[in-house]
Amino acid sequence: MSREKRYRLADSTVIEPLVDRWSAWSYLIAPVTAGLHLLHYQLKVMESYVADPEMHVKASQDPHFTGGPFMNIPSERTNEVRRLLAQTKEKREASLKFSRSITEFHNLLVAEADGESLKPFYEWMPESLGGYVELVYDYYNRASVRFLEGMLYESPYYDESLQSLSIFNLKRDNARAFFLNTPRLPEPDRIDCAMPFAGPHADELFRLQCEPQPLGHIRELLNLNATEEQRLLPLLSAEAVSKPPAWEGRGVRLRYFGHACVLLEWEGVSILTDPFIPVIPSAGGLERLTFRDLPEKIDYALVTHNHQDHFMIESLLRLRHRIECLVVPKTFGILYGDISLKLMGQKLGFKQVVELDTYESIKLPGGEIIALPFLGEHADIAHGKTGYVIRAGRQQILFGADSDCLDRRVYEHVRNFFGPIETVFLGLECVGAPLSWGYGALLPKRPSKSQDESRRQHGCDLRAAMEILETIGARRFYNYAMGMEPWLEYILGLGLSEDSVQWQESDRLLAKTRERGLVSERLCGSREIFLDDTTSSNRAFVSVASVSSPAQDAVLDDDAEAQFQF
Repeated sequence: MSREKRYRLADSTVIEPLVDRWSAWSYLIAPVTAGLHLLHYQLKVMESYVADPEMHVKASQDPHFTGGPFMNIPSERTNEVRRLLAQTKEKREASLKFSRSITEFHNLLVAEADGESLKPFYEWMPESLGGYVELVYDYYNRASVRFLEGMLYESPYYDESLQSLSIFNLKRDNARAFFLNTPRLPEPDRIDCAMPFAGPHADELFRLQCEPQPLGHIRELLNLNATEEQRLLPLLSAEAVSKPPAWEGRGVRLRYFGHACVLLEWEGVSILTDPFIPVIPSAGGLERLTFRDLPEKIDYALVTHNHQDHFMIESLLRLRHRIECLVVPKTFGILYGDISLKLMGQKLGFKQVVELDTYESIKLPGGEIIALPFLGEHADIAHGKTGYVIRAGRQQILFGADSDCLDRRVYEHVRNFFGPIETVFLGLECVGAPLSWGYGALLPKRPSKSQDESRRQHGCDLRAAMEILETIGARRFYNYAMGMEPWLEYILGLGLSEDSVQWQESDRLLAKTRERGLVSERLCGSREIFLDDTTSSNRAFVSVASVSSPAQDAVLDDDAEAQFQF
């Protein structure tokens, strides 16, 4: 009797989490930000589209407006958007009322509270907020509303029935509409299934990546009938699952998956930073590492901060069954936009979520994961964020993401605490979006033009990056998190080219660091880097294996050797 044919997810298959038909990101999960974003952004975008769909279509085709409030939906589908708008207003009436109350009451509190007791204001509080907030002052007698976030996840304002998964074949990296401005309408080549993100059926679906199942079982999992198999089959593959061999080599292996996502393997421990894993488009594209290149078990997944390209829900959910421990930055708990990634991770079904504050650590056999300060990148708004130093034997490796050197003395203290940190991964987003982009829906009052422009969400430029590298004693510098990979465009909308300020600043930084004798490289696509310090505490063998991206110059110091494989 022949064994029943089994299928896994095809390498080009995307599983996109949706919240009420919009691509899921953190601000659509947390109850307060989800309601405010709905009220002040999503409804306004849909209403604008319905009023003038042609304008939206035209603007969405202009690369300069990719990240703007313009829906990328053909005008002949205007009636579908109109229905979605009406259904949204009806279905989410309670959330909209809650969100209006937040802004109105917060404005009232700020205007009326004068440093006297806030107790009377509890009587003025709208019923929709009652029991979910504490009213507080700062030390300058400025009043604010502190939300009891854990309670809100157990309230009617967190609705898992809005969650679904949309499964489709990615033809090209640039085929996806921008995540923020365009709802995902039903498509004939997509399979949409209502499925809570934290539910066991979601994990069963994600496990199809490495655990093939019979077609009938997959069909039942997705609640499809037999006539719908023709829609399902293009999303699956009958090819055998290939599992990468465990790293058993000497020293540390670093594998770059794109953007700020790096897999560190050492002494049987696997650590993945800012997970963002691409699929392989059916039409091909830039070579890359993908889900099949990850180990079956990821001991730690480290998240540096709550931006859509770092706390990337699509990748995190798909890897949830592999991740033993999700590590996130400690949040301040005062501003409602500074949402707790620990609470969210727990609500999204991760088995263990650990929150780290500055210099707090997780012990490893012969090593350690340590949180360190991360300044900048959030337009001067108080937000939880952290960089990480991973100690692996004698190696110390810094993953700084989009940190900015706003105060060099921070890194002087870091150097005094850690000693030299020889290997550094650091971004160079030196432009950044204005304050209102991303945060605009949360602000009770629109910022002035000068505030919007001066408080941009940027990281290091050449000067700031050099200060970090020099201060901590770096000898190897990898410029990552540049948003250059084509699969990032739908979530960043940067449209970088050689003429872009970020690219040019990166070129200058690479030249300058090489003049100073550093091993320096800008990462794009994928890379393998090997660090071995078994022979000396101060000398390291470095092997850089190019897996994909166009050849780039790598200048190595006298203590290093490079091996390029094409």
